[in-house]
Amino acid sequence: MSDLQTLHQLTEQRRSIYALGNQLPVSNDAIVKLVEHAILHTPSSFNSQSTRIIVLFGDEHHKLWQLTEGILRGIVDNDEQFSSTKQKIDSFKGGAGTVLFFEDHKAIQALQEQAPLYADKFPIWAQHTNAMHQYVIWTALASIDVGASLQHYNPIIDDKVAETWAVDKDWELVAQMVFGTIEQPAGDKTFEPLDKRLKVFG
Repeated sequence: MSDLQTLHQLTEQRRSIYALGNQLPVSNDAIVKLVEHAILHTPSSFNSQSTRIIVLFGDEHHKLWQLTEGILRGIVDNDEQFSSTKQKIDSFKGGAGTVLFFEDHKAIQALQEQAPLYADKFPIWAQHTNAMHQYVIWTALASIDVGASLQHYNPIIDDKVAETWAVDKDWELVAQMVFGTIEQPAGDKTFEPLDKRLKVFG
């Protein structure tokens, strides 16, 4: 099998998995090594290397979703509506860990000062960089049969996350990736026609 075939297979294998368990097929250290590799080798605009990551396992992972539930309980005042929210949060708690993705404003500001002509674009490009880190880690997890889903409870949890894990004041939370064993596969995926999404010239 060629490397391209392998890449295509992993691209298809990476799906949003919501039914997660906490018995990983690899060690926590193996997950950390996977994340370290992504940090070192994922590209960034102007080589900014502005993405920052925190990995939570076990009790720390559970703490994240417990505090998220508490915050949402204070926002969602309808019991019926909160019931579905709690069900979703409980599924996250069932996972093995969470990867928190941040962008470092200090790194972005340094580039804005170095290249003022593009100053307004650096925050946008930083989001592109962060998204690439998310994709690389997500696909790498899929390659070792670890399921994941990407969540966005920022900004409502930002302050509590910063307080709980002593997050640098210049780091802005971008996304949360829950991961764990695949207890139930993803459902069928539908696709918009390619001719609506791709144009080729020449």
